Amino acid sequence: MPTTIKTDYFTKDQELTAKFAKALGHPVRIAILELLNSQACCFHGDMAEELPIAKSTLSQHLNELKNVGLIQGDITPPSTKYCINRENFALAKRLIGNTLK
Repeated sequence: MPTTIKTDYFTKDQELTAKFAKALGHPVRIAILELLNSQACCFHGDMAEELPIAKSTLSQHLNELKNVGLIQGDITPPSTKYCINRENFALAKRLIGNTLK
């Protein structure tokens, strides 16, 4: 018999912390956040030159971070510029920091 999780048992902060933690669960995503946090914004092509992964793989990792709101993108063909979503990044740090106390 499958086990079901009672979602009403968990707080919104716990659910959000888990989403952020899942997005941070790969070292490439941590490297992306470190890179973006060290500068105002960065173009996809520039990140592809900095990180030792294929552009398509980079895109997948960027999408994961974007889907949880840790980064935001400005799509102006033919390029895409990404930046840290400062508000959500601060929230993630606060939530994760509180969890680990």
